[in-house]
Amino acid sequence: MQQFGEFFINHWDLFLALFVTLGMLAYTAFGARLRGYTEVPPLEAVLLINHEDAVLVDVREDSEYATGHVQDSIHIPLGKFAGRMNELESYKARPVVVGCRSGHRSARACAMLRKQGFERVYNLRGGILAWESASLPVSKGGKRKKK
Repeated sequence: MQQFGEFFINHWDLFLALFVTLGMLAYTAFGARLRGYTEVPPLEAVLLINHEDAVLVDVREDSEYATGHVQDSIHIPLGKFAGRMNELESYKARPVVVGCRSGHRSARACAMLRKQGFERVYNLRGGILAWESASLPVSKGGKRKKK
């Protein structure tokens, strides 16, 4: 045991790196669940959309959305999201998948939706980049018409 203590003292930087790495892995694995939403890869998002009538919300900026988006997605840029969240009230009972370019901005929108009482909130892991990498279709052009 004395040798371990000596090793620990002499190589404290290695142990620090180990604990930081383990912390980052734990955050990646459990962080989204602690915040109340789940991250889903594109193919799982498609299953939610097709089998559970999930709605997809795109929080990218207008210029990003125009370059290509998931068909029938609802476009609300993150900068306007708090003020326009009432547009999603009719979807509160359905699963809501939120996406952006890479998955970071959509995570903030997911947290806002959870605070507003949305129960089934999903962050599109990897965003539209992962969607396109999975060879899933994107549309260009107009916004989704309100029902």
